[in-house]
Amino acid sequence: MTSHRFRVLGLQSGTSVDGIDVAVAELHAEEQTVVLTPLGTLDVPYPAGLRTALLDALPPRPSSAGALTMLDTRVGQSFAEAAERGIAEHGPVDVISSLGQTVFHWVENGVALGTLQLGQPAWIAERTGVPVIADLRIRDITAGGQGAPLASTLDELWLRGLAEQTGRPVVALNLGGIANITVVTEGDAVLGYDTGPANALLDLAAARVTGGTASADVDGLLALAGAVRVDLLDRLLADPYFSAAPPKSTGKEHFHSGYLDAALTGLPPLRPEDLLATLTELTAVTVAAECRRHDAATVVASGGGVANPAVIAALARHLPADALRTSDDLGLPGAGKEAYLTALLGWLSWCGVPASRPSATGARGPRLLGAVTPGRHPLSLPAPLGGAVTRLRVAENGASR
Repeated sequence: MTSHRFRVLGLQSGTSVDGIDVAVAELHAEEQTVVLTPLGTLDVPYPAGLRTALLDALPPRPSSAGALTMLDTRVGQSFAEAAERGIAEHGPVDVISSLGQTVFHWVENGVALGTLQLGQPAWIAERTGVPVIADLRIRDITAGGQGAPLASTLDELWLRGLAEQTGRPVVALNLGGIANITVVTEGDAVLGYDTGPANALLDLAAARVTGGTASADVDGLLALAGAVRVDLLDRLLADPYFSAAPPKSTGKEHFHSGYLDAALTGLPPLRPEDLLATLTELTAVTVAAECRRHDAATVVASGGGVANPAVIAALARHLPADALRTSDDLGLPGAGKEAYLTALLGWLSWCGVPASRPSATGARGPRLLGAVTPGRHPLSLPAPLGGAVTRLRVAENGASR
């Protein structure tokens, strides 16, 4: 028996601030299983100047209420255009889900106190005429959680079967600006948290050493030409964040240009290639240490960092042989995984199903996420799905994988 079949468009821009990810999916329930059929993805770069303006608003740089208001509008308009393009290419949708653009995640002494995502959803609803679910993180924070990683919801539903088949823990790894993992076992509650930087420091260093001509270490060429500087690596690994117990979350408000400057202070000069090689090693070492701590037999990677051969090679060196796989290997397009996650979160909220995982975020209990902005017509929410959702199956052309 199937129910609550809806087409959902997911929108998100990660901590790398490199553009808007769009994914369209059809989702429905079969008993306790969510069936997700990927219908297509789209990668929409930010308009010229907007990425720069967003990066200039991030800590440790100063900002203002005026600057944030203007960015909220510009990002919202960009998300609206991206949604319109996604609908034009992949067909009409029933609801849009937006994770927005995170510019600040307020954490003190390990406690998340607030979070700010830009991209006013009313612009999306006005442009498309479709209801929009947005502001998905804050409800978890108000319940004592970290508001992240929300990827734990998709990962637990999707990978529980693999953990049962292998009898070993499976780790889902997202390599965005920040690296986060979800640990899925046969029967234990899912665990998820941010391990530290992935692309955040790499992108910053690449821009710095190229005088701004590159915004990333494309194909890992700089890192692959360098050698790890142990003195810098040891100093970076001494950061208390890496030894803090989960649940925990972080972002560019911690791993930023001032952080890198402080780490380099007093060290002998580094070649640009050695700086990138060392930061790549930092990502690999910190991620692999957490995967080993949970005795993961399989690590399923996705996110922008998967396209960096230097990062993947370093991870492979530090993980058990043949442990590293990609989301694409298991049927979920890695390039759009975060946007498909956003679509799933929107579907769950639209259907009245709590979308957070307290064991991952640290919240007091599961919560319905998000706030709804009406589209062209009055809101007509479906009756709550009812019951628990315990599995996710990825389907293609009607055939499950």
